[in-house]
Amino acid sequence: MNRQQLEHVLRASGNVSGCREIVILGSQAILGAFPTAPADLLSSMEVDLYPLEDPDKADLIDGCLGELSPFHEAFGYYAHGVGPETAVLPAGWKDRLVRLENPNTGGIIGWCISPADLAISKLLAGREKDLDFVRGMLKSNLISRTTIEEVLGGLKDKDATTVLARLSRCSNG
Repeated sequence: MNRQQLEHVLRASGNVSGCREIVILGSQAILGAFPTAPADLLSSMEVDLYPLEDPDKADLIDGCLGELSPFHEAFGYYAHGVGPETAVLPAGWKDRLVRLENPNTGGIIGWCISPADLAISKLLAGREKDLDFVRGMLKSNLISRTTIEEVLGGLKDKDATTVLARLSRCSNG
């Protein structure tokens, strides 16, 4: 997915939900901070998101714009309506959100989680594809180990330990 496609999903999600602000949690959040992120980080065709004002409307978005919907069939990408609890994020993540709003978003504001918070979320998820994503972020210098470590505050000790262990694997592998 590219930045233009993300903007399209934002615009459609806002129109379907009637909400002006949409939070992007998944891998495509990288496009908020890095509109021309490397192609290997943009392989996903889904956008994990929810309306900030009314998270329950994520189900409506998922039904109208989700996987196998007419939207997905027409464009080849889709919205995956999720809840705010979908991603485990460190304290202060809302203060680090990256605003995505331009003429292509049609008055809808996308709030993309920051690269550091995205990396932490992926490291906690721990699937191989998530670890590969973090490796790609590190390799492309979109994030540094130091930046990830700086925002670990607010995670449970067990989660912080998990992040650091998986980050070491990503940094060395």
